[in-house]
Amino acid sequence: MAKKSALPSRYLEARKRYPKVLKAYESFGKALEGAGPLSTREQRLVKLGLAFGARMEGAAHSGVRKALEAGLKPAEIEHAALLAMTTMGFPNGMAFLGWVRDVVDKKPK
Repeated sequence: MAKKSALPSRYLEARKRYPKVLKAYESFGKALEGAGPLSTREQRLVKLGLAFGARMEGAAHSGVRKALEAGLKPAEIEHAALLAMTTMGFPNGMAFLGWVRDVVDKKPK
């Protein structure tokens, strides 16, 4: 049985339909990551904060996946969601925690 990708099916479909566009987009992302002094861990936390602040659920799911791949622990990622509560409000913070759990609960242990 083939291993199911952690990437969303819509992203995989777009990569199939528009390979040049997605390749360019992925290259752009890699160039941005290498453009400054932030560690991968710091970059993942910044990107999570941006996704939470913009209330972009898909970006937050992606950010959680990438944070886990970068070695962050679920508790550290949840802490980022909790920190958002004082800026974004309690209901939003609870939504952010839910977005984190959406991904963490699907990860194989």
